[in-house]
Amino acid sequence: MSRLEARATGRLAIENGRIVTPDAVVEGGIVIEEGRIQVVEEGLESAAETRIDAAGRVVMPGIVDLHGDDVENHLFPRSGARMRMPIAVTSVDRSNVAAGITTKFHALSFRENPDKDRSPELAAELIDAIETTETVLGDHRIHARCEISDETAVEAVAEVIDRGVPDLVSVMTHIPGKGQFREIENYLSYHKGRGEDAYERAKRRVEEAGEIDHEYLRDNIDRIVDRAQNAGIPVASHDDESAAEVERIADRGVGISEFPITMGAAKRADELDVTTVMGAPNLVRGESQWGNLGSRAAIDEGLVDVLVADYHPPSMLAAAFVDTGEPLYERVARLTATPADAVGLEDRGRIESGARADLLVVDADPTPVVEWAFVDGSPVYRTGGDR
Repeated sequence: MSRLEARATGRLAIENGRIVTPDAVVEGGIVIEEGRIQVVEEGLESAAETRIDAAGRVVMPGIVDLHGDDVENHLFPRSGARMRMPIAVTSVDRSNVAAGITTKFHALSFRENPDKDRSPELAAELIDAIETTETVLGDHRIHARCEISDETAVEAVAEVIDRGVPDLVSVMTHIPGKGQFREIENYLSYHKGRGEDAYERAKRRVEEAGEIDHEYLRDNIDRIVDRAQNAGIPVASHDDESAAEVERIADRGVGISEFPITMGAAKRADELDVTTVMGAPNLVRGESQWGNLGSRAAIDEGLVDVLVADYHPPSMLAAAFVDTGEPLYERVARLTATPADAVGLEDRGRIESGARADLLVVDADPTPVVEWAFVDGSPVYRTGGDR
């Protein structure tokens, strides 16, 4: 959670902006008081104690990222070269706020995976550091990723659910031939690029994949989903391959499909009112890294509710300004209101009276950059000249 205790004193006004509201973009301003948006008004000229001239810049809600694993890159800038936890947490916080992300769900894997410097023990250390580091600017939350083929991971995620730690839980399997790596060749190619040891481990996993008991996988899904739902924690399913898989997770009450692999899976999620999540880097790059369903193709079919940073936070803000033929307020909603609503954070993600004042002032041309960021009404980040 945000450790900011200081808040701008009195009333603060952002004037002369292009305000992205839930259903329009209006020329006007916003008044903030006590961490909340008090007024949104066209042509606003306020008598607030503090006035900021947006100078025609875009003013939009702070971004809510439901899935970002970039903290790993701050902890291990090179494989095996570990930095101190407080440095990693502080640096990932600053880089995300600079990218416009004011609410961050850190997607932590509890799987034993030396190829990616991941383990249940490391996930526990990260949780402790994220929860206790006091020098952060944004609102930081935990997304617990459960690898259902790994009994140790299942036990570890069950334990953190029982402690009420995560704000989101996702279930997945990364066994060869499933999900992201449906094509075994892609799986082996990916791990070959990570060194000879990683490649040898990958080949062994391919051999072992045929021995996995799929009833065991389903039992683990049920166990984690039941536990999370009983604790009131939203659950996502990861890398759904087919309409049938989406139907199964929807029948279990899972409300989020994260990175559906095929158009058929995404269409079925839409039909069942399951929130569909795709990657912002995929949209900005224009393609899927592994030849799976592309974000733009799914958007063109009206199937994408939420975009997430995945491995690249700067792609979130950039995604809002990719011309998909939709109005700006609809593109912004995929990064703000819709993800917030999907996990029960209805207090943020929109510019309207009474909403939490997590806000960005963005210079959109030629490359979108954040000039001001506000978290809970406090200005926490600023760049550019005086206004």
